[in-house]
Amino acid sequence: MTDEALFAAPESTELDSLMLTIKSFLEHLEYTLGKDKYSSTHHDIFNALAYAVRDRMVERWLDTQQAYYNENPKRIYYVSMEFLMGRTLENSLVNLGLLGEFREAMNSLGYDLDEFMEQEQDAGLGNGGLGRLAACFLDSMATMGIPGYGYGIRYEYGIFRQSIVDGAQVEIPDNWLRYRNPWELDRQEHLHPVKFYGKVVERKDAEGNTVFEWVDTEDVMAMAFDTPIPGYGINTVNTMRLWTAKSTREFDLNFFNEGNYIRAVEKKMVSENISKVLYPADNVPEGKELRFKQEYFLASATVHDVIYRFRKQHDDLRLLPEKAAIQLNDTHPALCIPEMMRVLIDHHRLDWETAWEITTKTFAYTNHTILPEALEKWPVWFFEHILPRHIQIIYEINDRFLAEVRTRFPGDTGKLERMSLVEEHWERKVRMANLAVVGSHSVNGVAALHTEIIKEHLFGDFYEMYPERFNNKTNGITQRRWLKCANPTQANLIGAAIGNGWTTDLYKLTQLRPLADDPAFVAQWQEVKRANKEHLAAYILRHNCIQVNIESLFDCHVKRIHEYKRQLLNVLHVITLYNRIKAKPDGDFVPRTVIFSGKAAPAYATAKLIIRLINAVGDVVNNDPDVGDRLKVVFLANYSVSLAEKIFPASDLSEQISTAGTEASGTGNMKFALNGALTIGTLDGANIEIMEEVGRDNIFIFGMNAVEVEDLRRRGYNPLDYYHQNAELKKVLDMISAGHFSPGNRDLFRPLVDTLLIQGDHYMLLADYASYVACQEEVSRLYLDRNQWTRKAILNCAGMGKFSSDRTIADYAREIWGVKPLEVHPVLEYRQRDVTLD
Repeated sequence: MTDEALFAAPESTELDSLMLTIKSFLEHLEYTLGKDKYSSTHHDIFNALAYAVRDRMVERWLDTQQAYYNENPKRIYYVSMEFLMGRTLENSLVNLGLLGEFREAMNSLGYDLDEFMEQEQDAGLGNGGLGRLAACFLDSMATMGIPGYGYGIRYEYGIFRQSIVDGAQVEIPDNWLRYRNPWELDRQEHLHPVKFYGKVVERKDAEGNTVFEWVDTEDVMAMAFDTPIPGYGINTVNTMRLWTAKSTREFDLNFFNEGNYIRAVEKKMVSENISKVLYPADNVPEGKELRFKQEYFLASATVHDVIYRFRKQHDDLRLLPEKAAIQLNDTHPALCIPEMMRVLIDHHRLDWETAWEITTKTFAYTNHTILPEALEKWPVWFFEHILPRHIQIIYEINDRFLAEVRTRFPGDTGKLERMSLVEEHWERKVRMANLAVVGSHSVNGVAALHTEIIKEHLFGDFYEMYPERFNNKTNGITQRRWLKCANPTQANLIGAAIGNGWTTDLYKLTQLRPLADDPAFVAQWQEVKRANKEHLAAYILRHNCIQVNIESLFDCHVKRIHEYKRQLLNVLHVITLYNRIKAKPDGDFVPRTVIFSGKAAPAYATAKLIIRLINAVGDVVNNDPDVGDRLKVVFLANYSVSLAEKIFPASDLSEQISTAGTEASGTGNMKFALNGALTIGTLDGANIEIMEEVGRDNIFIFGMNAVEVEDLRRRGYNPLDYYHQNAELKKVLDMISAGHFSPGNRDLFRPLVDTLLIQGDHYMLLADYASYVACQEEVSRLYLDRNQWTRKAILNCAGMGKFSSDRTIADYAREIWGVKPLEVHPVLEYRQRDVTLD
């Protein structure tokens, strides 16, 4: 058979395609899984379905890799400790344009596709907005035809599964890989050794040059697992490559023969712990060390892989910045910078100046937060013990950089101390954010306000020295996942009204604006919202045994539990509403269902206590006959992408109430607005830009702005002033501290009140309380006029064009990476695939 005949795509009718889909599914059920219709479980059906879909992706995947090899474009490598992918099946079917075909195929076999899509477990590869942003970016890069790769770690266990027991968060291991991941393919040929510990030996080579050798190391192998990332309506299928840790020595026969069976496999177990769990507890030294090793494991494997791919077609490493752009998603992968220097200098024998030029031109850094805990600092002794060669390189980078600072700012010792990569306090630490700034050619924030804060405050000295490096790239979300998949009825309504161009150009949603005043369209929008609320209400009843009022305002506060996100402020408002109802049981109140969801870090005691308070308040409110269905409080456990896809479409109100100047951007605010929720929020993060896009009259803004927060803090903030001046606030706090919501343990929630009244209320809840409550009253008044509410909801959706991750990625590609889209043609044009997988 000729190559042309072998790779020619046969002409087929829709019926032929349907029959091939059915055949593929049945063959995987029988031959891949060894089951038939009598012995197969629901999980088997899901896996056979996933393999059939993966087959269709692999065809385009191989075409994409062939195109990248033939055309040799510049590639983008997005390095992140998290990729919060959610479920893959539906998203893949939508992007491949196969949802209808597979639904029909399954129906013909007597199966319900939706039922099996619900069988899929969320991939345990991330926790919060950082990981979900990375997942959206991968979707956008593939959809836009940008040659891109995601690099991360294949965690065996996710952060944890959250259960609520007696109102408290209980962490359960998230063994998401227990029953296999049908989307991934292991690449055993892609193995890279990763070194730890040992010592550095200095010697002279034949030419008299100083050579550094890192010897007596303990090595771990990084093995690649690849997952295809399909673009929407395009042939491109990009790659997410995740590293898993494998021992270099599976079994020590000497120990085994001596009868010491534990020692025989001990090294394997210790080595493979590196990729065992996402975010090991960092409140103990062992957890911190494991986290540090995870970050280097990701950095080393990725740098070696990028250079390996580059050298398949190039010999001159000075060309690397022309063919590779490496984006660091926050400080976690910052060790890529000294690792790149080590490889270029120690392995490829480049001089320092050449290696540093290559490195800084290749790397770019995204800062995601100004919170201290996210600006990582690792003890110098960690480096000396675990990565001895890297601390030498970091010292050299620092020495050369500080010499440049002295030249630019002579006599400014304060600037030298602030800009140094090494913090010289009682415990010397390496400042990873400073390292990322110095070692990158671009530093970007993720919202306009956030970028100004990092330029003026966080990295003010660096901005003064390198103003050309700093830029803003406001975050975005993929509309394919967060509207087309998550809210198909609203997506269909929009498509029927304005067409489906918005799936790849979200700015086309502006065409909805005239329809906000169309009574027929408004009525249809309301029908969709009501159906989504019924769906979520059924979920709440099934999982929380709480009957909620469909006509009530669904007030949603879903995100990671943290003091700066101010879930506690929301709780204070809930108790205020409760007190008002109790004071006037026959009063006319706008019914409200307040929905919380989110995880607290296992070692974050205050956040976990906030969860417990939410549930305790809910127990009182939900069971008070005076309240009835006018107020309900619901905490949905185990927040995830798949749960978010149920909440966002049903939401009426989006709570984005962080203290101004603390939230870098937020993307939940975008997802809510895209699904037709109105926002109540502070002038923080991307809230400001959402307000600019949807109009000040279509968003509820309260509280101090970032300048006012800093001014109040500077003048001296005394939360007790607000406590004594506001009777409703005082009553709420007194109820909490007196044990009204914890009768069995009256002091249970007193520490939360102490953080506000005694410990200074760092996030200024009490200062914003009155404004927040007044703004919530405005929310209730508007909700009484459903047509006006719906009009504003439509206008919010219509204003979301800017907040597509496609726009964000286009900005990165044009202004930072210098990469261009590459059209991938079917393999027929290449005649044959003549390269190995990269």
